[in-house]
Amino acid sequence: MSIVSLIIFSHNDGNAYIVSRELNVFLFRAYDVCLLLMHQLKHRNILITVGHDQINVYPLIKIWDFDKLDDCGIPACCRSIPAVVDKVPVPVTCFSALDTLSFMAIGFANGAVLLLYGDVLIEKYCKSRVINTDKYPVTGVVLKKPEQQTILFVATTNYILSYIVSQKDYKTVLSDEGCQLRCAILSSPLQEEQLVVARNEALYFFQSDERGPCLAFTGEKVFLRWFRNSYLIVVSKETKASLPRSAGGTVRSTYMLTIYDIVNKLIAFSAPFVEIVDVLIEWGSVYIVLGDNTICSLDEKDLQSKLDILFKKNFYSMAVSLAKSQNYDAEGLADIFTQYGDHLYGKGDYDGAISQYLKTIRFLEPSYVIRKFLDAQRIHNLTLYLEELHKQQSANSDHTTLLLNCYTKLKDVNKLNQFIMTDKELNFDVETAIKVCRQAGYYKHAMYLAKLCRMHDWYLKIQLEDTKDYDNALEYINKLPFEEVQNKVKKYGKMLMAFKPEETTGFLKEFCTRTKSSGSSNNNLVSPEVFIHIFINHNKQLIEFLEHLLRLQGSLPTSLCNTLLELYLEEMDKEEDSTVKSKLERDAISLLTNHEAKYNVDHAMVLAQMHNFGKAVLYLFKKAQLYQPILRYQMEGDCYSDIIALCKEFGNSDPSLWTQALTYFADKEDCKDYVAERNLLPPLFVIQALARNSTATVSIIKDYMIRRLQKENAQINEDERLAKQYQEETVKMRQEIEELKTSAKIFQASKCNGCGKDLDLPAIHFLCEHSFHLMCYESYTDSESECPLCSPDYRKITEAIQAQQQVKGLHEQFHQQLERSTDSFSVVSEYFGRGVFNKITLVSDKQGNRTRSRRM
Repeated sequence: MSIVSLIIFSHNDGNAYIVSRELNVFLFRAYDVCLLLMHQLKHRNILITVGHDQINVYPLIKIWDFDKLDDCGIPACCRSIPAVVDKVPVPVTCFSALDTLSFMAIGFANGAVLLLYGDVLIEKYCKSRVINTDKYPVTGVVLKKPEQQTILFVATTNYILSYIVSQKDYKTVLSDEGCQLRCAILSSPLQEEQLVVARNEALYFFQSDERGPCLAFTGEKVFLRWFRNSYLIVVSKETKASLPRSAGGTVRSTYMLTIYDIVNKLIAFSAPFVEIVDVLIEWGSVYIVLGDNTICSLDEKDLQSKLDILFKKNFYSMAVSLAKSQNYDAEGLADIFTQYGDHLYGKGDYDGAISQYLKTIRFLEPSYVIRKFLDAQRIHNLTLYLEELHKQQSANSDHTTLLLNCYTKLKDVNKLNQFIMTDKELNFDVETAIKVCRQAGYYKHAMYLAKLCRMHDWYLKIQLEDTKDYDNALEYINKLPFEEVQNKVKKYGKMLMAFKPEETTGFLKEFCTRTKSSGSSNNNLVSPEVFIHIFINHNKQLIEFLEHLLRLQGSLPTSLCNTLLELYLEEMDKEEDSTVKSKLERDAISLLTNHEAKYNVDHAMVLAQMHNFGKAVLYLFKKAQLYQPILRYQMEGDCYSDIIALCKEFGNSDPSLWTQALTYFADKEDCKDYVAERNLLPPLFVIQALARNSTATVSIIKDYMIRRLQKENAQINEDERLAKQYQEETVKMRQEIEELKTSAKIFQASKCNGCGKDLDLPAIHFLCEHSFHLMCYESYTDSESECPLCSPDYRKITEAIQAQQQVKGLHEQFHQQLERSTDSFSVVSEYFGRGVFNKITLVSDKQGNRTRSRRM
């Protein structure tokens, strides 16, 4: 018996011997006659003994408290209780007590069981009752308290019973066979505290109401002990004859000590001994008390040593079970599974090996297992391992690729469907799965994944490049968000246009007139320029597309207008049907004449000239007011009437047109006559132009020169008349000025020149003989010294005079710079640029009394 790190031995003389861990021994006298039984409480330093203080009296139950020691180290005896079940003393065979000391049971040789209950340490009188009376000796009593009930197991030589002593001793017969003394024991809590009964044929386990499992273990059982929570120590006796009886041999008994690991179901230790008196459990070891008064110690090996032993014997299942029972960490268990798998793989048990490797996932590098099963004959095992990798989310893209390749090689469509087309969360790299399925020809699965995970590029690649389902691809694009549609059409539009030009063009026409979603920051239409590259080699579809946008939007960006015009011209060059070609010409001219069209005029000119589209060239030159190129174009085409018409229409604004026309055909009467009528060119210039023509003669310009000279003479006479008139008017004005300075001016106006009514006071009179009411004058002008009617003409004359004065100053400055400068030509050029040499003439209109200035 052990208590508080002490081992206690009892002796028939009534003494108890106490041995410490340092093997120091001392004794105390527990009984005067003999000490029969001892029982130690598991969780309290209490020792209960049964013995006799007198001969032929009832046995006494004593309770010793080792927390209360005297000076000699002897524990105090807290209570002494007589065990009385009959009129005469009966030998005690077994004893049991709960740690709370609320129940104690004593078995007797006459088959009786005495139950003591109540708090025996406090209550003065202990309550007791006999709960079993039978003729068979009691070989074992065991108390246990699961939750609220208290169970008492009773073992005799002929049966096994259980009593619920907390419920009026409810009795249950568990077995009709009993056991020998010391062969009934309560198991550890790990084994649910079952009653273990040892018989010669086996070990039996009993619950409180039924029998449990049994372990076949033959041999004459002597006693049982529990070590820790999982080891059952069985001491059995084997009888052997040293020599045959005929030779006078003797019978010899050998004790066998066997330690069972109940959890892992294996024999942890087994060894024979000559005689075993008892087995004590203390200080983490097993102490075997032998018949020759010696003690043998057994120490448990550490876990790693146990595992090494099992590995050497290839007991991997036992090693796994042992490691789990010892709460081995997951990484250590994985190492055991790996060794177990390697062992099975070496034996050719591939199914068993893969089942072990599956348990190593997350701890063992997957490539270690994959390399072993890459052989095509073991592809099923490899598939199983890869599936488990994905279930535990330990797979990478390479594992996904390998698993899908396994499915495709096995042609296991059902497995492939379960792996890909599942409602569960995907636990693999989707892009890798799509690539593998696509490569293996499982387009349906690849598209399912791409659509499920919104990987639009992959879905469209498969539709367009593999299944050639262009209609579905267009439909799929149309269902995407606005920005995605734009991106995908830009990326895959060329292929769609190549195989489905009409459908693709129709889709683009609808999409480019579709407004962005309300959630967009810009609610404008999509820019069609980004889709132009799609129409390469599809001019007719592009024309249709741009015309549709032009009709709906009214105008197009400059680049698109330029493109549409270029397409018209290119198709005109290619087209052989005159009807279609005429329509294209009309469309091109319509585009050019459309005021809302934002085409680049210079670009359009280049295109029209490249394609020799005369109507467009002429229109564009006129629009840009480039009359010189028009004239050259018409000269190159020998369009005589058009040249004359051009000069007539635009010759006034650009007289050089007539010069070039005269140079081109000097013998055309219309040209020189029109020049003469409009006085567009000096006669000398006309003569020089015609002189360049080798076929022109003097007779051609004779009439023109006569008319011109006559007109010049008439102009000279008119100028002389005007000069004389201006001189007379000047003399008259000077006389009027003199009169105004020397004599009084009489105002006789009777009407207001402002309102036309009769003039009355207050009135204002001017020397120009204009008179106004004061109110009318103030309403006409803010000036107090100017006539409202004469002031406009006066200002014009004043401004002209000031301009002449400025020009006069510039002339003097010009001559000074010209004399000082070393580069006279640059000075002249500078002043030409500043307009110094423009002539200013004053033309007087006598009827309107107005002066007009004109720069020549």
